[in-house]
Amino acid sequence: MTYQLFLSLISGMFVGGVAGYLGTLMLSKKMSVVAGPLAHLALPGVALAIVYDFSLSLGAFPFVILGAILIWVLEKKTKLPMENLAAIIFASGLGSALLILPIGEAEEALVGNIMNISPIEAFMTIILSILIFYIVLKIYKKMMLMNIYEDLAVVEGINTSLYNLLYLLSIAVVVALGVYLVGGLITAALIAIPAAAARNISSGMTIYKVSAISFGALAAVSGILIGHFYHLPTGPIVILSGVFFFIISIAFRKKSIA
Repeated sequence: MTYQLFLSLISGMFVGGVAGYLGTLMLSKKMSVVAGPLAHLALPGVALAIVYDFSLSLGAFPFVILGAILIWVLEKKTKLPMENLAAIIFASGLGSALLILPIGEAEEALVGNIMNISPIEAFMTIILSILIFYIVLKIYKKMMLMNIYEDLAVVEGINTSLYNLLYLLSIAVVVALGVYLVGGLITAALIAIPAAAARNISSGMTIYKVSAISFGALAAVSGILIGHFYHLPTGPIVILSGVFFFIISIAFRKKSIA
């Protein structure tokens, strides 16, 4: 195994794992759709990174963080569903990217470039993945309560506005990391598919979380290896690996978890 392949595998495993974990919370909130528009909002930053030759994640981060904050502010001001606001963000991001991105260099932005990740980028990816895992772990129970009965969460003294912001920022960071792994078009699938597969085979919350993390990491690792050995674009193979695990999980479907 080459050093570059090792960096790609370890980075992909952490991104896939934390994306799967976040997906369990997003699936329960029926909010997986938000990740897609945020990923498209990352595209202008990715386009600038390609044009000016710097890190894709460095280009993506400011745009997705800004997008998450913008959705949070607009949701408070307008009271519109996040899904509707995310659709507006989607159009803004994609439209801007198409103006900036050279068509001849679009592949890297659309399907990712994890195979070219540098040591410092791999280190930052691992650190940020661990940080987001910790944040989601801390807000998980309160977000679940907000999802089931928001009025009760308010009565319990939970600052729902703050927790929604932390939730959106967590999505934004995972999306920015996911752009490196699978590109800007299909990042939502990186989050949604492992959680869906885990939901099929899980009868309890702990198994659900662990399974989603495992499916996310396995899909990333298997996709990177297949892409490397067969000289295929890694991003789509990672997603198709996740789809394969989802199809297999249907055969082992359990009763829905509480």
